[in-house]
Amino acid sequence: MISWMEYSNYHYVHLDDNIVLMTKVNNEIQFRPPIGKRNLDLFNQVFKLALKEASSPPIVLIDVETKGWLSEKFPKFKFYPDRDYFEYVYLASNLAELPGTAYAKIRNRLNKFKKSYEYTTEAITEHNVDEVREFLRRWCLWKDCGSDPILENERKAIIYSMAHFFELGLSGIAIRINEKIESIAVFEKMGPDTALVHYEKGSPDYDGIYKAINSETAKILQKDTKFINRESDMNLPGLRQAKMSYNPHHMVEVFHVDRQDMIF
Repeated sequence: MISWMEYSNYHYVHLDDNIVLMTKVNNEIQFRPPIGKRNLDLFNQVFKLALKEASSPPIVLIDVETKGWLSEKFPKFKFYPDRDYFEYVYLASNLAELPGTAYAKIRNRLNKFKKSYEYTTEAITEHNVDEVREFLRRWCLWKDCGSDPILENERKAIIYSMAHFFELGLSGIAIRINEKIESIAVFEKMGPDTALVHYEKGSPDYDGIYKAINSETAKILQKDTKFINRESDMNLPGLRQAKMSYNPHHMVEVFHVDRQDMIF
């Protein structure tokens, strides 16, 4: 959230043992359900504020547990799945080992990469973080980030994350080919059994490099975590296809409520 602040314009208030979040993207305001100890009065306040101030849909990113609670308290509400923002969660061991026929194509691409290129893997540290920033600069030139609003805002988020890498408690690895960093992954522990991969970038000059950085990341994370959350696909067809090809263990589902369905 900190890294994406320029895009999402997050606002929050800490109230009655809850955090209430609001975003403003392209002048459209949206609210999240209060996060914390369930407080019916607070939910009522937030929902009424959302109806007054927010765009449509006014309430977004409602998790499954909160949806169940709200269905009891607000039985007239209708909830709609937001498939574009479902998060993909994988078994870390599957991403590391690529077992069975389900991963045959990915294994073949990875093996071809390994035969074609000699590479090393290293942690992102204060000694190579400047090289990582240089790689990201090259990556944005390759992808022409300025021509795509999503890529441009992702570029800003990554640059911020790398500028505050150690303050944010992030971890990451880089793949080096011919003495240059050509791929990175940035991640952090999300809970006792889950790690979250925030960014994964690779040079287009090396076919299969995304398979390699994915595999190397999973090999590290599987040592002390069961699941890897690789976030949503934002309805980008190529990204959705790639994420599905890795056979997610489950999806983290989220929902929204439309203005006309917020009947108290």
